[in-house]
Amino acid sequence: MLTYVEKEQKTYEERLAEAVTDIPLYTSEWTNFNPSDPAMTILETLVGFITLQQDSMDDIPLAVRRNLLKMVGFSVKKGRCARLLLSTSGVEGRFSIPANHKFVIGNIVFETNREIVIDDNKLIGIYGQKANKLEDEEEYLDFSYLLDREIKLPALVFGEQPFAGDCLYLIANKLPEAGKEITLFVNLQKRIGRNAFDAKTEKLFADVVWECYTDEGWVAMDARDNTNAFLMSGEIRVWMPEAAAIYEGTPTPGYAIRARLKSAQYDVRPKVVSIDAFLFEVWQKNTISECHSFSRSTEIELISEMTEEAYVDVFCREEKGDSYRKYEYNPDTNEEGRFYNIKHTDYGNFKILFDKNKRGIGPKKCRDCVKVVVYTEDVMRQYSIGTVLGYDNQEIELPYNHIVGNSFCILARRKDDSGAYIYDFVRPEHSDDGSLFYHLLENDGKIVIEDAGRFIGADLYLAAVALNNGPEGNIREGNILKSPDDNNIPDGVTFFNPVAGTGGCFKETIESVRQRFLMDMEKPYTAVTEKDYENLVLTTPGLCIHKAKAQMDEERNLVKIAVKQGTDEGFPRLSDIYQKIIKERVEERRLLTTRVELIQPIYMPVNVNATVYIKTHFDNASSMIEETIRERIDYLNSEKNFGEVLKFDELFHAIEMLDCVEYVYDLSLRPKTLSGAKMRDADVVPDKNCLLYPGEIHIETVTFED
Repeated sequence: MLTYVEKEQKTYEERLAEAVTDIPLYTSEWTNFNPSDPAMTILETLVGFITLQQDSMDDIPLAVRRNLLKMVGFSVKKGRCARLLLSTSGVEGRFSIPANHKFVIGNIVFETNREIVIDDNKLIGIYGQKANKLEDEEEYLDFSYLLDREIKLPALVFGEQPFAGDCLYLIANKLPEAGKEITLFVNLQKRIGRNAFDAKTEKLFADVVWECYTDEGWVAMDARDNTNAFLMSGEIRVWMPEAAAIYEGTPTPGYAIRARLKSAQYDVRPKVVSIDAFLFEVWQKNTISECHSFSRSTEIELISEMTEEAYVDVFCREEKGDSYRKYEYNPDTNEEGRFYNIKHTDYGNFKILFDKNKRGIGPKKCRDCVKVVVYTEDVMRQYSIGTVLGYDNQEIELPYNHIVGNSFCILARRKDDSGAYIYDFVRPEHSDDGSLFYHLLENDGKIVIEDAGRFIGADLYLAAVALNNGPEGNIREGNILKSPDDNNIPDGVTFFNPVAGTGGCFKETIESVRQRFLMDMEKPYTAVTEKDYENLVLTTPGLCIHKAKAQMDEERNLVKIAVKQGTDEGFPRLSDIYQKIIKERVEERRLLTTRVELIQPIYMPVNVNATVYIKTHFDNASSMIEETIRERIDYLNSEKNFGEVLKFDELFHAIEMLDCVEYVYDLSLRPKTLSGAKMRDADVVPDKNCLLYPGEIHIETVTFED
């Protein structure tokens, strides 16, 4: 059923007409096709049964499709809100940003998930220190220009040759209290991509210890490093161990944290473009209805900016485990009943009070005994979404689509035995005996009720709703975000995202999961062909692989693989670390009787001699011709792979097509030696492990005159 394709859809009438037409093919005795004939009645019944059966086969419920895919290891990927890191400028004192505070850029809204405390912390200096510096070298190397957003000059923060003990110092005007975290983002120079690390390759090339300077000296900090010791751009979080002290060692005194290399065998020297610190996270979503839970029964504090311009409903449990009852706002009378009072203490800060002695009734002190729903005006106008009718897979349209699944909740209202209304808060796919079980189709804005349980006839309302823009939330870096509600934001404070948004996506559809399953069925897990071995090498976790070329030797049952590292070196050789990791990966996936051998790359220069007639009025013709030749011969920095033939006619044609060229009079190609490449007619044929690059290029230009 995972690969089931629906049959051609036919109506009952079409099937019956087709069956009647086929009768003479099977018998000549049946001649009465009128509806009064008993045989026609039987035929009509069978055709009707087949039609219903086919419709039932074609209509595979969502839950069945999902569970079948789950059985073979493929689950629906949940939708995620894009995550963004923000930095501040213009801060002069401490202030707090409440949860669900909104930041806007264009029509995209980001929100805080929790209360954020902002202080005037900032980096004032960045310095490097070599463990084995030479006598004439400075004690500290100044990299403070990395703090300037306008300068994009990469810095070798651990020098040309990193060693264990080298340090990178980050100097701040102040640091947070003990136990608080600092979020950093290190942006490295973009280059050949590095594959994601796994458990085997983590800390393979280097290891970093983060330390903070205190009255006791340098103290180790707990850290979570997503850069894997400055090998790729990423976020670093460190936690303050204790109160910091001013460090006087660097040219700029201040509160210091440092990254100290514990080991260093870098394949690529870290080139840092910028370092941002004291960042905080926001998420791309737009909350239009909130549901808050509290476990206090007399006084609760509600902090939400939405309450200033929204509608509030309060629900309480009067017995542990029971459904909720709705309470009304009634501050002025001593009337008994389900009532509450509100005190406004600050902007977006309210206290909701219950007086069981005066009212005679109130919430029971237990977990989640009080729930407060805050609606915006738009949601309040359309928060009623329908009634549970009780049939299988009932679909109910919601007034919104692209909903954040993990924050969605509906409110179900029904009557108890006495006829009074009771309320339950139900989240998607919440399974409990007799509960309302439904699926949320986040992208389409629907719920599908799989099991109504004891909620048949219940009225449904929106309780918590947040919307997101999916991949649109992955905005580029370098934007100023505005705060539409700036009551909590001091004047002059701006918010900037030094990092692009990441992770934003919509929930995967069942059809997309099915396609992933089908593709996985066709994916080879054992390397057989040359392409299989090349893909294995190119995708080795943690490594920078620029090129790979496999060559089969069927007589010896041997696979030779030439590999070029993606390093800073002009002509890199395959290092021992790379060979070890690649061999371990290939060993797991090779055929049992097949041997694999990694071979070092050969780099062969190609010399070129050319005589070209050029048109008049082209002063830079020679440089244009030379640039074209170098581009065509440069296998190191292009997509051309090991062993690709350098064709004479293609280079000849490329030169001839230049605007400055009238015609090519003479052209010759020749590898420097014949040990790694051969000549075949006028073409250069490199060996299977050879990459060509430009050697000596001699160009003679002659001005063409009519």
